[in-house]
Parts: sequence; structure tokens; C-alpha cells
Amino acid sequence: PCHPVLEQRPPRGTGRGALRPGAPPHRGAGGAGPPPELMFVGEAPGRDEDLQGEPFVGRAGQLLTRIIEAIDLRREDVYIANVIKCRPPQNRNPERDEVETCRPFLFAQIDAVAPRVIVALGSFAVRTLLDDERLPISRARGRVYACRGAKLIPTFHPAFLLRSPDRKRDVWEDMKRVRSLLRDD
Repeated sequence: PCHPVLEQRPPRGTGRGALRPGAPPHRGAGGAGPPPELMFVGEAPGRDEDLQGEPFVGRAGQLLTRIIEAIDLRREDVYIANVIKCRPPQNRNPERDEVETCRPFLFAQIDAVAPRVIVALGSFAVRTLLDDERLPISRARGRVYACRGAKLIPTFHPAFLLRSPDRKRDVWEDMKRVRSLLRDD
């Protein structure tokens, strides 16, 4: 399901100008310590992320930080990336050609970080990482997949949890599984 890495330079757009020309690519975030064993993958940078040049710094990012802390880790202990490296105009959903443009860079990040566990945040990340455009997050959740040498755990995106707080228990169950996988190996 995961594709080979084709290039290693940061993307600047899709060639047809769909992503904002000249927008700085978002490379991901991790601490300066030992290589992280846990990686989170989201969809795309939002306005706050675009302004600060780091993934998950807005309200959804604050919730993600609390989720990370709930499994006894710090944000600096994990690597955080997005499938799409530049903010889509008007925060619209990324298009297929944008995914195809950015996918090699995401896989380069995964290969460089070499995490033991990847958490796919939301349908978009799950579908991209598993190369299944129709897989709903509701069906993907609760299972462990293999992706590029790591165990992949799908869960709901923090932005979804802000709109549907009743699903936080589901995410907690997923994160307990993540914590167990990190401790077991």
C-alpha cells in the first residue's frame, strides 16, 4: 500500500498552481532528542500552521498535544507531519493530484524518521497511507496496519473531535493501543 519515495526535495505546488505558489512547505515537527518512535500524520496545514510554519499549532494542535500527553509523552517526543505540505486555498479538501505530488515527501519523512508506530489522524491520512480512497475512518479504526516498516493506527482527527467530542473515548481507546505497542516492542 505505501509507495516508493521518488524525490526528496520539498514541493512548492502541483504544477497547475492549485496550492498557493511560493507557499513554504511544512516539513513536520519533532524534538531534538533521539529519533521519535511515534509519528502522527494529519491532512494539511491550516491558517495557524501556515503562519507559524509548524504542523498542528491551532486548536486541533492543542488538543493533539493533550492527547500525546495523555499517553505519557511530550510533543517533543513525537514527530508530526501532514500528507499535504502546503495549505490548500480556502482550506478546501486536497485534490488527488496534490496528494500524488506530496505523497513522496511524506514517505521520505516516514523513512527518515523510521517510527515504530504511525497514528493516521482522520480519513484523509488513513486513505493516503493505505492507498484506499474509499476506506472510511469508522471502518479503519480499531485495527493495526503495516506501513513502511511501522505499525499504523487510524484514529479520528483532532479537528473532528472539536466538533464531535462524544468520539473522544474512541480516540482514547486508540491511544491506549498506541501506548501498548510502544511499550511491548
